[in-house]
Amino acid sequence: MTSLKIAWTIARRELRGGLKGFRIFLACLTLGVAAIATVQSLSGGIIEGLRADGKAILGGDVALRVIYTPLGEPQRAWLDGQGRVSVAAETRAMARRDDGARSTLVELKAVDGTYPLYGDFTLRAGGSLPDGISRRDGVWGAVVEETVNQRLDVKVGDSVKVGDSTFQIRDVILREPDRAGGGGFTLGPRLLIDLNALDGTGLMQPGSMIYWNYRIGLDSGTNLQAWLADLRSRFPDENWRVRDFTNAAPQIERFITRLTLFLTLVGLTALLVGGVGVGNAVRSYLDGKVETIATLKCLGAPGSLVFQAYLIQILILASLGIFLGLVIGAIAPLVAGAVLANVLPITARIGVYPGGLAIAGAFGLLTALTFSLWPLGRAREVPAGALFRDVISPASGRPRGVYLVAGVLSGVALAALAILTAQEKLFAAWFVGGAFVTLLAFRAAAQGVVWAASRVGRPRHPGFRLALANLHRPGNPTGSVVLSLGLGLTVLVAIALIEGNFSARVNESIPRDAPAYFFIDIQPNQRADFNATVLGIPGTADLREVPMLRGRVSKAKGVEAEKAIINMEHAWVLRGDRGITYSAAPPVDADILQGEWWSEDYKGKPLVSIYSDIAEAFGLKLGDEITVNVLGRDITAEVASIRAIDFSTMNINFTIIFSPGVLDGAPQTFLATVRATPEAEPLIQRAVTDRFANITSVRVKDALDTVNELLGNIGTAVRVTAAITLLAGTLVLAGAVAAGHRRRVYDAVVLKVLGATRADVLKAFLVEYGLLGLITAAISGVIGTATAWAVLTRVMDWEWTFLPSAVLVTAALCTAITLAFGFVGTWRALGQPAAPLLRND
Repeated sequence: MTSLKIAWTIARRELRGGLKGFRIFLACLTLGVAAIATVQSLSGGIIEGLRADGKAILGGDVALRVIYTPLGEPQRAWLDGQGRVSVAAETRAMARRDDGARSTLVELKAVDGTYPLYGDFTLRAGGSLPDGISRRDGVWGAVVEETVNQRLDVKVGDSVKVGDSTFQIRDVILREPDRAGGGGFTLGPRLLIDLNALDGTGLMQPGSMIYWNYRIGLDSGTNLQAWLADLRSRFPDENWRVRDFTNAAPQIERFITRLTLFLTLVGLTALLVGGVGVGNAVRSYLDGKVETIATLKCLGAPGSLVFQAYLIQILILASLGIFLGLVIGAIAPLVAGAVLANVLPITARIGVYPGGLAIAGAFGLLTALTFSLWPLGRAREVPAGALFRDVISPASGRPRGVYLVAGVLSGVALAALAILTAQEKLFAAWFVGGAFVTLLAFRAAAQGVVWAASRVGRPRHPGFRLALANLHRPGNPTGSVVLSLGLGLTVLVAIALIEGNFSARVNESIPRDAPAYFFIDIQPNQRADFNATVLGIPGTADLREVPMLRGRVSKAKGVEAEKAIINMEHAWVLRGDRGITYSAAPPVDADILQGEWWSEDYKGKPLVSIYSDIAEAFGLKLGDEITVNVLGRDITAEVASIRAIDFSTMNINFTIIFSPGVLDGAPQTFLATVRATPEAEPLIQRAVTDRFANITSVRVKDALDTVNELLGNIGTAVRVTAAITLLAGTLVLAGAVAAGHRRRVYDAVVLKVLGATRADVLKAFLVEYGLLGLITAAISGVIGTATAWAVLTRVMDWEWTFLPSAVLVTAALCTAITLAFGFVGTWRALGQPAAPLLRND
């Protein structure tokens, strides 16, 4: 206790000198902690909003969803006895202007008079939904999202046609409470009508893809879990999807959870990069305290007292940096929440979340300890004489074992915290392992640069000779610069290459090879007229059509699908129903990995060809059985072949294809694609929409624009988060320059005394930093390229194209940053007068 009291006294007196030498330390910790705290608080608010508004988001206490046809009378009658019931039908349709000049794809929703059971449906003019969609003077009303008006060039009061019916636009939708709970990928804006008006549109054809949603508001006091169990026992064979308000928007929650994990790990990366700055700052600070430490040791202070005194200082300053980061992390979500209010489909509960702040604080504390224990332990062990010589010959030495073990344990605790607080622990573990390997790689690369610089020889030009010498001299900044900038730039290179490959694939390869249109819900009796209409337009070719149904995997190898799945990476197989078809011939671009296709005149037992991801999900092999529920009927078939599918070609392909004779008699529609010249595209859409009101046309270019917008938003978000890492690296670089300022001043003065001009010294130092920037860029380019290649080819199974421009831009950015900081640091050093330094030394 006496030792700690003395250490506290020394630490307190040292801190009276202010924060000089620790500004970078504080900035690094503050930035990393603030990033993690902001992400934790913001995601906590979104998740809390999802759970608090679960009933409004889902539209009821429980939601049942069936496809094709509404529920039968027995099921509906039983539901009506359980509480309030609201029915809505959803499908995709074409909305067109009265004069037929324009048309657009819309997400059509037809609701009954009890909708919505929960939440507020808000219209721009402030009217009520029943008035907006009611029938007046023989014309049904409709309310739409503003995008519908923009695409059709119409306004409130104008009329639009959907199917065989005409609707008057009465108002614009501002808020649809259950929009987020619908799930799925939407291609068009919302157009909402009365359920009684749906029949007149002619869209309700046999096999048409109409989803019927039943939202139930249970009577008060009903036990939800007991009610769900009763529902399953009463209707065990019903092919409906059941959800309750405790999991109202699983896709959004899953996305937010994964995004939180990603952004938290990015914040942790910033902290790790900042940790290098923490270590540099501690080392630089201790270098500045050489005389103090030496004096204490000469006066009999044991090494443990020195360690305790400076550890207390580090913990106090780390607490200050963490506190500042937590304050920012508590305030930033309020600003971000206001910005995202009109973007998010829910109301986020933005506030202070102590759990998230505690996690961020723990990350900051463990980072500070992990990167501080080595220099602190080293200062504790080095004898006083070596410390006095440290000015011209920095001591190298390792801390004793206890400090090494403490540092390792702190690092392990940091890794464990990252993994244990993540929802997807396997991903977090891979990230932690990858970050550790990357840090080691950059450390080894820095050592390699130092080694190479010491053995490259002595160039004749004095500036180059001095620059090379500075790369390997005692106390060189090579390791700090390579580590600090390298990780952030690696992330930027990887992102640039991945995004560049995405853009090239979506914008170049796909549009050149993809069909112009997809057509959905073609009735069997319309096929001949549809083909004649489309192919009769000049510029059209290669019309392909296949039957299409919807079904879900219910069993694999005789075991219920939920219990049979063995590879959760492909758990998407269980989410909802899938498009299925049957065919005598294989798809045009079929890539059969295992097995063979059945003969075109095959008439035997049911066979099926499945996508390789489905096989991996359940561990299916040739000859195994898989059961698919279609229209409430379980169909079991033997796996005859396993295929790879390249969905990016946008050709017709299905994850599940049955042999002929199994589904031929089931109610079905046809899916078709056609290739066309740009001039023919508008003629096709108008001809099909005018003649076949029930057929939905999906223009591939519009779908690609939607995907591009999504990818662009994701890319922007990722680049912003990568910029945080780069900012941390820049701070560390600034710290490295600041730490070497005394050495720069000393070198500059000596060189000027020996006759070097200011330009000569400046040139030599800038060559040094230019070399450092280029070397770091080269290392980052190699590691970032390898990372992007692995993600695209191994994780996403995409083709790889090297884009040198991304690497070159990164190299230029890295060199510019290092030169800028090197110039500032060198210019300050050159401005120091020589006489005072020479007199002091």
